[in-house]
Amino acid sequence: MTQPAVSELDERVPGRRWTVRLDAVARTSTAVRISCSRPGCAEQQHPSAAAGRAAAAAHLKAHLCAAPAPTAEVYCACRLEGCRAHLPGPGRGRAEPWRCGGPVVVAVTTDREGRWWQAMECCSRCAAAIPGARTAATYRPPQPSNRPAPAPTGAGTPQFSDRQIVTDAVPAPRAAPRPAPARHRRPQAKIAQRVIPHDLRPVALRDELVELGDLFRAYQQREKPDLALLADLQERKARAFTAWADATGEGALRWEARRAEQAAATARSQHQARTGIIPLADGPTVVRLLTAPAQWEHTRSVLEHVADHTPLPGPEARLLVLLLTLRTASTGTGNLVGQDVAALGLTDPEDLIDKLTGCGWLVLPGTAGELLASRPENATPITVPSLAPGEDGPGPFTFGKKMRPKLSGWAQKVISDKKLRKAKATAATRLLALTLATRTNAAGDLGSDGQGVALGFLSARVPVDPRELQHLVDRLTAADWLTDPVITDTHLTGRLTERVLPLTCPLPQ
Repeated sequence: MTQPAVSELDERVPGRRWTVRLDAVARTSTAVRISCSRPGCAEQQHPSAAAGRAAAAAHLKAHLCAAPAPTAEVYCACRLEGCRAHLPGPGRGRAEPWRCGGPVVVAVTTDREGRWWQAMECCSRCAAAIPGARTAATYRPPQPSNRPAPAPTGAGTPQFSDRQIVTDAVPAPRAAPRPAPARHRRPQAKIAQRVIPHDLRPVALRDELVELGDLFRAYQQREKPDLALLADLQERKARAFTAWADATGEGALRWEARRAEQAAATARSQHQARTGIIPLADGPTVVRLLTAPAQWEHTRSVLEHVADHTPLPGPEARLLVLLLTLRTASTGTGNLVGQDVAALGLTDPEDLIDKLTGCGWLVLPGTAGELLASRPENATPITVPSLAPGEDGPGPFTFGKKMRPKLSGWAQKVISDKKLRKAKATAATRLLALTLATRTNAAGDLGSDGQGVALGFLSARVPVDPRELQHLVDRLTAADWLTDPVITDTHLTGRLTERVLPLTCPLPQ
């Protein structure tokens, strides 16, 4: 690239540039933070990526509105870091260095995933060469009523190149030229900003590249992303670009093929993380009821809260409190029917409900008997005052109304498991099943590292005598819930069976 002369750089300054970024706060949280490269901009945090993107776009727009208009005394900001317009790249066929030109503009670019936004001052030619760039403002030279004589070459004008001078002179009007006769031009097929030669052979390769280009453009028009589809497209692109490189001997195409392979692997892993479809070491895949790590952490937080705040002793009271907590977690209120309580297999559910209302933990509009007799068409409204948001902030849980039914449905699936019901499993057995489902790795082995769950932890979550733990483990093994269990002096090791893997909430590695 031909650099400006030293005297030229002394007279002009680099164009302004600032970047707004969107990053995750933590791997196990949906919260995001916004950072801006402009001095004085404080970091912001938002609860979700959607809210963060909207705030980041608004932040950048505020900068664009407050910033002064582009001036003529700057040169391209992208030149300092070597943009694709200024640096010759492989396969571009450019023998001469890039020459800037046109008025100064403020160009705005972003990545496809919506993770950063950047605004910078550059010439209009560089803005046109940057993929996806949009012009937010353009330098407008003053238009006096009496035009003075033309200034000498290079005086007071934006000069973007050592070979090209841009002046504000307006050419005299001239007669409109005659329209040239229409010529039929072959439309250019493109993929990844590359023109596909019309004479590329074999023909099947060219057809594949043309089809892929159309599919990628159609994907960009989708309202919602489909990571599985994107991964498939990237894999096809990698194969096609490898064949293209073999046919033409162009090394840049092989580099593009490797990039496509990496993009396919990234999209595939993101799809697996979002859907909960995680391949196991022995081949099969698991489609989990709860699909995201954030949901798994919320499940563990509910079980921990219930273990610390159950007002009555015993496993039956704790199992009932867990059901009521999941029904009222967001607002402290919810609906319940008698069938929900009957599915728990409690010895005397009416007595337990009377005790919970008697101590003030649960509030009902009627009696416990009326609750147990209620049906879906006349569900009973219930209230748990300790879970209601207070004036000073939200309740004990951070998830919202949409997350609550997912967690409640997961617990109901575990509690009402077909084989547990047939075996008439006790409340302690079902509590142990719930606990173990949240203490496995991705393959179903107990413990995050497959080394088991501490007995002290199990005793805190399942309120029974430690000597009864062996009996509960035997019941789960007989119900095809647990396999190869071993109780040592400190840990319970084993693995959940394949049939219950969809109900697991794996621990972080």
